[in-house]
Order: sequence, then structure tokens, then C-alpha cells
Amino acid sequence: MSNPSSPASADPLRPFLVIPAGGRGLRMGGGLPKQFRDWDGRPLLQVTVEAFLAPDMPRLAGIALAVPESHLEEVRSWVFPVPCTVMSGGATRQESVWAALRTLPDQPMAPVMIHDAVRPFPPATPLWEALEALKRFDGVLLGEPSTDTLKRVDALGRVLRTEPREEFFRAQTPQIARLGTWLQAFRAAEEARFSGTDDVALLERLGLAVKLIPSPSSNLKVTTPEDWERARTR
Repeated sequence: MSNPSSPASADPLRPFLVIPAGGRGLRMGGGLPKQFRDWDGRPLLQVTVEAFLAPDMPRLAGIALAVPESHLEEVRSWVFPVPCTVMSGGATRQESVWAALRTLPDQPMAPVMIHDAVRPFPPATPLWEALEALKRFDGVLLGEPSTDTLKRVDALGRVLRTEPREEFFRAQTPQIARLGTWLQAFRAAEEARFSGTDDVALLERLGLAVKLIPSPSSNLKVTTPEDWERARTR
């Protein structure tokens, strides 16, 4: 454990942060997973977690990190001002999130923010808006408005029509729901062997109401070497 205090004593009114960080980061190249690459003297994952501990961010109830087994000891040595549980990640991102969710205290109404390990610049204002929206919706996510012209094509690449770009957003994280809602959705997905490309897809599958909060492009995901360079010069 990276903190002596127990997550079971966490304040249920505060959000929990879950970060699946068990991936190998193959698109970045090299042997070290991208979430553990050096970022000004600290692993990128640690930088991402600490971004949520900034004074202008919502105060966390606790943190759950799913990481590769080879990095368990390292991550458990990190010290944060809130309770943190570290466990082995699964074979997929979805399995890692599911494992992390099941380590949280039994507080079904507690908000849980699921965030990418390699998005080190979470924006405070949209995040506060998302937590407020959770009072009226089953789930909430941040998303970047599309600025591109979008073409729908067929299997041969022929253009069928131009789509209205104001209706399209690039999904970001955090993606937020109450713990009980997440557990219901991930359990149902596991039973149906359903795999979503993001977390709220599991809520959408159940017909739950999901709200999107516009978020800036600065909340970028560092996936490729080009992303890394762009993030370092922002």
C-alpha cells in the first residue's frame, strides 16, 4: 500500500480516482510502458495522479491504480495525501478498471472518475461541471468538440455524405459515474463478454443517460512519440 490510511475510511461525498495503467504502451515504442516514462524526474503516471491533487481540483476520497505486476513495488512506494490502493492490472484496459473498481469502499453513491494514465493535464473547470452533471445523469464524460469536416464512407471508401461536425466529439477522460452504477455496468459487460472502447460505452449499452461536457484539446492523451513531443512543448 502506498499510504498507511485505509480507503475504507474515505469520505463518501468526495470522488474516487481510478486509473488503469496496466498497458504496455506499444505505440510509443521501446521497452518501458509509456505511463512509466520519465517526465521531469517522475514517471508520467505519477504526474497524472498528482494533477488531480492540485488545489483547484475536487478533493479526492481515494485513489485506485491498476499497474503491471512488474511495477507494483514501485507504485506502492509513492506517497499521496489521500488513501491509495495499487493492484495488478488485467489483460485489457476494461479488466484493469474492473479490478480497480472492486477494491473501492462499499459506497455505491460515491462518484468515481476513471481516467487515462497518460492524460497528464485534466482540466479543472470541465471536471467540476461533470461532477455537477452527475446529479442529473447516470454518467458523464469529457469530450473535445470536433473541428474537422467529417465524411461518412462505405466499405470501398466512397463518400456517402458529410456529417454535421457539431454533433461529434472526441471522447476524453475522466469518465464519471457513481460506484454502484459502474459496478452494475462492468458486471453486466463481463457476463455478456462485451468489450467497450471506453468506459461510458458500458453505461450506454444498458440504456443509461450519459452527459458529455465539452473539454479543451489540452486534455490530450500521450499515446505516440508525436503526442509526447506535443505535450512537452504545450
